Amino acid sequence: MAQDLKVRYSDKDLAEFKALIEEKIEKAQSHLELLKSSYMNDGNNGTDDTSPTFKAFEEGSETMSKEANTQLAIRQEKFIRDLTNALLRIENKTYGICRVTGKLINKERLKLVPHATLSIEAKNMQK
Repeated sequence: MAQDLKVRYSDKDLAEFKALIEEKIEKAQSHLELLKSSYMNDGNNGTDDTSPTFKAFEEGSETMSKEANTQLAIRQEKFIRDLTNALLRIENKTYGICRVTGKLINKERLKLVPHATLSIEAKNMQK
């Protein structure tokens, strides 16, 4: 009968990943606040008395900018949610375990993508 060994990162490793993730969440939240404040401003840059052509260009640019900022904000919110879920996996001591292969995800990969739930091996299988 094969022995069922639970493979996981040590508490020390998990604490290091937790610090890294908390720092990333903090940065992502401040970036999100900047994005939200930029598209909540009314955006009137004093173009009321300039030529109508320039004003139309400004308004079009402003609309595109708001849409871009909204998309960036949505991506930031998802990133924060993914990082928060990674913190839950740290608490459960399941962090860093590939959800497909059950093997440990490489530390270097986790440092670059701390919310990863797939090893490179599993990610390549999806292609």
